[in-house]
Amino acid sequence: MSVLTSPRGKVEAVHCRRTESQDTYCIKNLIRKFTQKLFGSLNIISLLEKANFAITLHNDQEEIMAQATFLDYPNWNVAPQDDWVSVFRELDSEIPCTPLNTLFMHLFVAVDEYSVGCCKEIIRTVFKAVPDLHFIFLIVPSYMSLGSTLITVFNQVGNIPSLTYDEDFAVHICHRHSHYPQLHIRKARVEDHDDLVPIFLHHDTILKETYGEYFLAELIEAQDEENHAIVCEVEGVAVGFMSVCSRVNMQLLHECFDLRPFHGLCTPHPDDVLEPPQELSVQGSSGAELRSSSQECQQIVKEPQEAVSPEAGESIQRKSTEEAAMEEALSPVQSGNTSEAEDTEKLSQEYSVDTRYCISNTSSASISLPEETSNFRPIYKGTSTAFCIQLFCIDEKHEARSLDFMNFVFSLFPDKNFCIISLPHLTPEFVLIQNFVKIVPFNNCTLDQDLYVFHRAGLLKTIKIRLATLLDTPGVENLVSTLMLSKSILEDLQQYNEARRDPDGTPLQAFVAEVAEQVVGIAVIRDEMDIEYIRSHYNIEDFIYFSHHQREEHGHLYHFALNPIFQHYTKFFLKEILRLGYKSCLYYPVYPRAKEGKFQSSSAHSLTSALHYLVPVRPRRQIVYPLEKLGINAPSKEVFRDALSYALNHTNRKLTLEPKITVNAKIVVVGASSVGISFLETLIFCSHLKFSNLTLISTHGLPGKNLLGTEQRKFLASDHCYNDKDHALMSLCSWVNVVVGKMTAIDRAAKQVIVSREEVVLYDHLVLCTGQQYQVPRPTGADISQHPTNREVLNSGLQQYTGPVPCNHFTLNDEEDCLKALTWIRNNSIAVEGNVIVYGNTIDTYTTVETLLNLGVRGSYIHLVQHPPTSIISCINNYAVEGAVQDALRAAGVTVYRDAVLAQWNDGLNPDPIHSASFTTPTKPFQLPCSMFFSFCEKNVDYETFRAFNDACLVYDGRLVIDTNFHTNDIAIRAAGSLTKFSNRYYSNEWTHSNFNSKEIGFQLAAVMLNLFDPTLEPVTEPPADLDRLIPMYRGAKIKGGILPGSYHYLHIAKPAIPTPLEVQMAQSDFGSEIVTGNVKNGTYFRIHTNKYKMVETITCLSKVPFPASNYIRLFGQHEQVLNNLCARYKDGLVPDLYSYFMEPWCMALFHDRFIDLRKELRQILSSKEEENLPSIEELARQIEDEEINLPEKPKNYLKRVFQETIYRPLVEKSILDSLRYNHYHLPMYAWQGIV
Repeated sequence: MSVLTSPRGKVEAVHCRRTESQDTYCIKNLIRKFTQKLFGSLNIISLLEKANFAITLHNDQEEIMAQATFLDYPNWNVAPQDDWVSVFRELDSEIPCTPLNTLFMHLFVAVDEYSVGCCKEIIRTVFKAVPDLHFIFLIVPSYMSLGSTLITVFNQVGNIPSLTYDEDFAVHICHRHSHYPQLHIRKARVEDHDDLVPIFLHHDTILKETYGEYFLAELIEAQDEENHAIVCEVEGVAVGFMSVCSRVNMQLLHECFDLRPFHGLCTPHPDDVLEPPQELSVQGSSGAELRSSSQECQQIVKEPQEAVSPEAGESIQRKSTEEAAMEEALSPVQSGNTSEAEDTEKLSQEYSVDTRYCISNTSSASISLPEETSNFRPIYKGTSTAFCIQLFCIDEKHEARSLDFMNFVFSLFPDKNFCIISLPHLTPEFVLIQNFVKIVPFNNCTLDQDLYVFHRAGLLKTIKIRLATLLDTPGVENLVSTLMLSKSILEDLQQYNEARRDPDGTPLQAFVAEVAEQVVGIAVIRDEMDIEYIRSHYNIEDFIYFSHHQREEHGHLYHFALNPIFQHYTKFFLKEILRLGYKSCLYYPVYPRAKEGKFQSSSAHSLTSALHYLVPVRPRRQIVYPLEKLGINAPSKEVFRDALSYALNHTNRKLTLEPKITVNAKIVVVGASSVGISFLETLIFCSHLKFSNLTLISTHGLPGKNLLGTEQRKFLASDHCYNDKDHALMSLCSWVNVVVGKMTAIDRAAKQVIVSREEVVLYDHLVLCTGQQYQVPRPTGADISQHPTNREVLNSGLQQYTGPVPCNHFTLNDEEDCLKALTWIRNNSIAVEGNVIVYGNTIDTYTTVETLLNLGVRGSYIHLVQHPPTSIISCINNYAVEGAVQDALRAAGVTVYRDAVLAQWNDGLNPDPIHSASFTTPTKPFQLPCSMFFSFCEKNVDYETFRAFNDACLVYDGRLVIDTNFHTNDIAIRAAGSLTKFSNRYYSNEWTHSNFNSKEIGFQLAAVMLNLFDPTLEPVTEPPADLDRLIPMYRGAKIKGGILPGSYHYLHIAKPAIPTPLEVQMAQSDFGSEIVTGNVKNGTYFRIHTNKYKMVETITCLSKVPFPASNYIRLFGQHEQVLNNLCARYKDGLVPDLYSYFMEPWCMALFHDRFIDLRKELRQILSSKEEENLPSIEELARQIEDEEINLPEKPKNYLKRVFQETIYRPLVEKSILDSLRYNHYHLPMYAWQGIV
């Protein structure tokens, strides 16, 4: 915040922020005729879309006081966008302007009274926000004066002609040193003590408490050849301090961090041991497998000679951004002098032999090498080439200039090439380390510190981005020689040099980054030819106004590699690609890994180390169109074509100078349940945050591997939260570390999770989402020869099964388990001759039976044994549907046994494998032959998981106990999902997370935790004590579906509720009404239940043919009038078949992903817009409800008349038509004004 004073003495507090699209209206109101003459006639929205930096000043009342827009090329068309440097160098050769240090002002507006103060505040803020910026140019017609405001910060340097007009333009310049100058750096003196102590004490008092009041003076006095103290000063006052030391514990660093990319920070030595001995390379940890790559089902590459496609690199598992560009050793760059000119000259002589070691391909980790060699540590015999920063502090006002220290400190150690700093990992990322490379720790490192490295060459500001030429080929070959896809990069570079376009005619561009005449980076882009598909399938309009970007301005990033010591120039590289390539947007896809450990080869994308400088784009939910019914009114093929799914990442001109907030907290999620996946999804799609330490612990890694291929029938029912395509569209593996193993213990004191009894995973925040699983049933042991009944043996079956699990016994909890079962069936000829027992009474028993029938197992060989129900409510809770399923089972020859309890396997002998199974019933026992046993007994918390909770003293009462904010009794441990129950103090034992939609639970969990990390969110206020006793109620639909016996496609959608028999629900006075069409026998059953408010609460479908389930899910929560007055039409006999009804063109908008946004917009109109002397419609409805007004007519008629006769109807109609017009590519079946 700053305080401005007007010439009349009025005072106004102003705040700076990035310009937002909703500022457009206010900006237009601040434009004067003088502004138009100065900057030209501008389309404000388009200008903001293409701006690299736009800043707005507002006061405490959120009124906009001023706005300025900056781009990286001149306005008024005085020089080409891609070649303006030479023009301005000719104007004044003493101004060393480059694309790195220069921006151009394209617009400035301000409230007249405060314009001078606003202008200076904006200029100061821009220089502060962009540390590399030194010059801001302003170009205006030569006959125009700058006016009384801009003249205070700009000085004219000359005139240049326009490329299109026959007139000259005046060039004005603003220098950094006049507003936010570089800091003067010098050695510290004892007299600096009094200036520095307040800065230190403002941040922390630990040093004073530990080392005494004069610790700083003693540190300054103790300087010698190995220890130096440096200060930065402003006007003779020390405002920052840095203590550096050349003594570094290299042994500890080599043990804890993977420093191979930088050759261990040592000089090369003949005795260095850089590769593990052969015997080590085939050994590894036998327990959990900690994977730093993206694929949780990694396999040894069996065919190394086979060309590997780009997607290898796409599916990298998140380790840290810095890992993405390194693997091989980096031989240090020797440059012992301090001046940039001398460094450049030295670098040009010695750099060429080293650059090829700086880049490598972490995608090789995506195809796992032989079992992890985590015990191996390289041995470096050379001398250390690093010094460390021991202490650093700087006044917040000058923090943006922190890098000014680095030139001076490197001059103190001419024989050192690396500066390192280690920090507690929870330290917020400050400006200085944003220029450092974060080093990847070894998997088993338990050091609670992060290590950051900066190379001397990173100080060079002579980096230049340009289009590649044929002469760059040797440099690029040298640069990418260690990359797995170097061949693909070089082929594309050759194609560019030869033809400038692909063989199919797509324009192609290649760019190189050059420092000291050496190639340090390469990028290849093509024109994005699938932009219509991208727009319709991804929410790119969260980041851009699509209509303000020309088709040719969309680019597709194929390759990107940059030497890691210049990693802090990644965003500059991307910005230059956009400028030189005349692009405004770049897109980068991440394809899923194919099965069998091979890779898709449809596109050649290399791994990009720039992934964390891009933003992930959310996929859009797609309408399932009835194409035959729509005919010519169907969308284009670009919209509905079934292309290979991929996760999309994006950047644009607005984002090139937009910083991300790094969150280094170690967030560990246990369990890849829908809740856990939803939680991780919510975090990674926060585009302004970068979570660098997300870890998932899961027995089978990430789901979504499409293990069952194109098998239409799945063994397990679906909750419709995620499918394989959804996982491909998210690519969580690009952002999340995956530890494959099982949590066996939690050390709360050390904040550690023990995986598979041996591996250690550290956490700051632990999120438990393991859910509940089907368990191996424990036979009661009853001897059926004694003819026992359930009454005699039932209680003995409640204990945990502790014996060996038979090889032909299967509990199916995820796709991995299903694949094992499927493999067993095919390998053991079960479909031909095996007897299969399916034990349980959940919906999964029905879907499993149907899958077995579909696989060819004869119905007479399938035995469905249902154990005594634990509730009066069946798994389907609809007699009509249950009757159809039972009829289908009988027709297929499947034998059904009810109220049966497992007594013995193999008559009590060795159960492995199971040859027979005995059961007791309420009457007489029975025995069945068995080749395969499926158990679907009631789900419960896994025993080992329970032991981990219990040993960690987490409160467990049948389930893990949590409060309304997901906390367990440990503030650092949260839990969610069916694993949990609410504390007894809420008196709501019947409500648990099992009653709600898992995806919504995960989202709400992430929303609670984001309050800890996201500074842009409003602080959360604690609820009153009485409200803290209320449990949260979530609104998302609870869904289940699958294919039931008889090939019935089943879907049930219902509101969250305590399970109640359907007959009891229908007997309630406030039940509402139901609409049923078709019948279960013909497979045309469709039931909709609306509550007393006419809102859709329940949908049940049972069909012989597949139906668009994702469409029907969107009907939940809609009012029946939105469904084209469904209730009235049904009563009039106009809706004979709901399946056909919801295939009609009129309802396509209901299934659109932005229909909910339209509803919110219409609600906003009715609640906020007011006509003169008349309250809003919402206020009128409240007054009628409270009987504050007397009406001569029915309230409904009165509100309808007010709507028709006032401003509301045209506003609502306009909003609807605008929505249809904007989304016409999805909804071409609708007409709107202008096309009819």
